[in-house]
Amino acid sequence: MAKAIHMMIRVLDEARSVAFYRTAFGLDVAERLDFDSFTLVYLRNAENDFEVELTVNKDRTEAYTLGDGYGHIAFCVDNLDAEHKRFQAEGLAPEDVKEFIVEGKLLARFFFVSDPDGYRIEMLARHGRYQ
Repeated sequence: MAKAIHMMIRVLDEARSVAFYRTAFGLDVAERLDFDSFTLVYLRNAENDFEVELTVNKDRTEAYTLGDGYGHIAFCVDNLDAEHKRFQAEGLAPEDVKEFIVEGKLLARFFFVSDPDGYRIEMLARHGRYQ
């Protein structure tokens, strides 16, 4: 059976991106691999072994065009309201908390935030299928 191990995004400023993912999601650098033309930075936390891989192309000076194909990555937490308040206090500019109701039942409570490169990230309350 296949196992998801990481997702990769290209970022412009390594330090700014590492700081954002540490502050927002508690992800720390698990490994940093430096090559001639690019650097790979693997981020993870103690919750699991799935990683966010940041790719920093050294010759890049302009922001990436995200296009219309990228959707989002999602994280779940026990206390969504507390996390939303923490994001606000940290100046991370989270969007409002929303509820997704399907057939009269709560499917999800969530909010979105964008990282320094504009990638959208969903934060979900642990509930139902989102564990």
